[in-house]
This record gives sequence, structure tokens and C-alpha cells, in this order.
Amino acid sequence: MDPKSERSADDGTREREHAGRIGRRLARSLVSANSYGLVLLLIVVTYVLTVSLHHTWAPSVVLAFQIATVWFTLRTSRARRSVRLAADALLVVAGVIAAANVLLSDSTGGTGFVFAAGCVLYLIAPFSIVRHIGLRSQVDQETMLGAIAAYLMIGMFFAFAYHFLGVVQAEPFFGAQGHGTLSQDLFFSFITLTTTGYGNLVPAANPGQSLAVLEAVTGQLFLITAVGKIVTTWKPKRLSVDETRPPVEPPE
Repeated sequence: MDPKSERSADDGTREREHAGRIGRRLARSLVSANSYGLVLLLIVVTYVLTVSLHHTWAPSVVLAFQIATVWFTLRTSRARRSVRLAADALLVVAGVIAAANVLLSDSTGGTGFVFAAGCVLYLIAPFSIVRHIGLRSQVDQETMLGAIAAYLMIGMFFAFAYHFLGVVQAEPFFGAQGHGTLSQDLFFSFITLTTTGYGNLVPAANPGQSLAVLEAVTGQLFLITAVGKIVTTWKPKRLSVDETRPPVEPPE
């Protein structure tokens, strides 16, 4: 093999090894208690359970994962002690009410409080993440994962807000489509956050309409100012080909 082909083969091997290291670091972040990777995984699990479970006890299961998600988020983002204590108290109360709804009977008031608590928790968590990643001295993989987690939590916050309105207001939230299930609220929230707007689900009146406008504006501003800035700034650590190539001995 000529020297040029040998160098190309070595470069390809180094590229594969580097990609493997990145993959292993990402996999470790998904199970690390101090990484936004685990927070992101819990958000995805919460979403999947929400759209998959339709039993009367489903909100309690979703709430359990919601509690874990917010708890890990506040821990990972190093939220202030007062914020953590307030969130813990709200989590306990919401958990007790959700358990009572399952063991006793469905209560509209109790269910409304559970989803109101979900709104507050998913509102606190993104602010805590943004504050934490904004104070980081460098833009790295954790910064990127944190920004994505915050973006998804914004969508979850609006979904719980829509469902809360559907529970407490007299007229159906989606008009002729009804009050809306939590699965429908999540679907509507994320297509609004991304400004996709299929139009098959539309809030019938205010405050739902104004809330949808706020979500669309928030989603676009967050993508442009936060996620976009991080994507353009993040430079994964790696060695260049010239730095990894062994020095060439001068001919004698």
C-alpha cells in the first residue's frame, strides 16, 4: 500500500473511533443522574406514556414520570434551594391528589389541580435549565442536551395548560372536537410550538387561542435565540488529522 492510501486508511479509522467515542459519551449521558441526557430521556418516556395510556389511572402514571423528570431537572440544573423546596412541596400535593383520584373516584377539581401543578412544574424547569446553561463557561454536549430538554419542556408546559383549560372551562376547548384528551393536547401543543399548524385541532375561544399564539411565538424565539446560537457556537472537542498523524521523519 502506498503512503497516501495508508494515511487515508488511518484517517478513516480515527474518524470512526472519534464517532464511537461521541456515541459512547451520549449513551452514558442518558443514564447519568447529573446529565441532561437523562432528563431528555424522561421527557420522551413521559410523552410516549401520555399518548399510549388511556386508562383512568393513566394520569397518575404520567405524573409519576413528570415528578421524576422535574426532580432530575432541578437537580441537574442546580436550581436554588428555595425553588427545589417549593417544587418538592407541589409534587407531593399533586401526587397525593392523583393517587386519591385513582383509589377513590375521578374528581374534576382534583384533576384540574394536578394539571395546574403540571403547568407550574414544567414552567419552572425550563427556566432553571436556561439559567444553568447560560452560566456555563463553555458550549458543549451538555449545553446542547439542556437546550433541547428546555425546548421540549416548553411544549409539555403548554400541553398541560391546554388540558387544564379543557378540564375547568364549561365550553369544549376544541369546540366541535370536544374538550380534548391529553394525547390531543400534546399533539396540538407541539405542532403549535413548531408552527406546523395542521388545523385539525383549533382552540374554540380565549384564553386558549391567545395561549396558542404565545406558544408559537415562544417556540420560534427559543429556536432562533437559544438553540440556534448553541448550534452555531458548539464545537465538539476533537483532534485534527494533522495533530493525530505521527510526525514524518526527514529523509537522510
